[in-house]
Amino acid sequence: MMRRQQDQHSRIFYELSSLVLNIMRSPPSPIPFDDHSPVMTPASSSSRRPMSTQISPAGFASLLLGISLALMLCGSVTFFIGFFLMPWVLGLVMVFYVAGIVSSLSMLGRSILCYATTPSKPRKEVPAWKLL
Repeated sequence: MMRRQQDQHSRIFYELSSLVLNIMRSPPSPIPFDDHSPVMTPASSSSRRPMSTQISPAGFASLLLGISLALMLCGSVTFFIGFFLMPWVLGLVMVFYVAGIVSSLSMLGRSILCYATTPSKPRKEVPAWKLL
């Protein structure tokens, strides 16, 4: 279960980082809207070259701002869930702790009571050949 969650988290971070790197490397080029020529001829399509545009500093800053905002929101939700569940986890730990103490005390009491209530019989003599 835990391994599957780690795989899912690592896959999500891998996809996010590859998306960011692809956007930084080659941002999507603008789509040309020509109202004058609805049908493109092969000659006109070969003469047009896609413009290689660089991402602007403001665009890069807004991209990083969006990524950091998404990570902060995910972290805040995770923190809230952990903060909400922490008393339940501590309560469960305390229940197991008390159960362990009760179990230890009952075993100690049983050993003392069983030793005290056994009748004292004279021990039989065990032959030496049975001890070997």
